Order: sequence, then structure tokens, then C-alpha cells
Amino acid sequence: MPGERSISQLVGDSLAELSKLVQNEIDLARAELSDKVALTGGAVKLIAAGAILLIPGIVLILFSIASELIQLGWSAPLAYLCSGGAAVIIAGVLAWAGMSRLSASALKPSATINEIRRDTVMATELMR
Repeated sequence: MPGERSISQLVGDSLAELSKLVQNEIDLARAELSDKVALTGGAVKLIAAGAILLIPGIVLILFSIASELIQLGWSAPLAYLCSGGAAVIIAGVLAWAGMSRLSASALKPSATINEIRRDTVMATELMR
């Protein structure tokens, strides 16, 4: 019949469209991963800036705490040990906050994965 396409033409067109779809998914994945890399870079910059700006302030606070403990009658080594322990706790909190921003779930290209799942279902239906 005129105007109707053969099965081979339809299959060829479907495969061409599937190829375009795969290329679009690859482009989407690249864009999403680029966004995730930017997010990671931003998190690392925040961690570094926080560490650089907090170190002098924390050192001064720890020295003042140790000095006060010494004036209250504590021995100097014990006063410095307690101040150092506080510094370790603060460092742990900062490291935990930075690591929480770099979790695997935050970096996963979820939009691309969802699109690929939908495209797989559509391609399966198309090939039936």
C-alpha cells in the first residue's frame, strides 16, 4: 500500500531513535556528573576555608582555657591535655560535617539513572 512503511523501515527508524536516545542519556549523565563535581568542589572549598579560618581562633581559645585551668590550680600538662581534647572534638565535628556533604547518595546521578530506567522500559515496549 502506498504511504505505508515496511517493517524493516520501522525497525530501522526505531533503532535510529534509540541511538539518539542513548546519546541524549549520555549527554544528560555528563551534565549531571559535572554538577556533582562542582558540588564536591564547593564542599571541599568550604571545608578548607573553615579549617583555615578556625585554626587561629581555636588555638587562642584553647590557650585561654588552658591558662584559666592553670590559674585554678590544675597542672600545666593536664590543662593543655584538656584543651587539646576539646580541639580534637571540634576537629571531628568539622570533618564529619564535610564528609556528610560528600556522601555517595549526594553524588549519585539519580536523574540520569531514572531516565535510563524509563528509557529501558520504553525501548522494551517498542521492541515488542
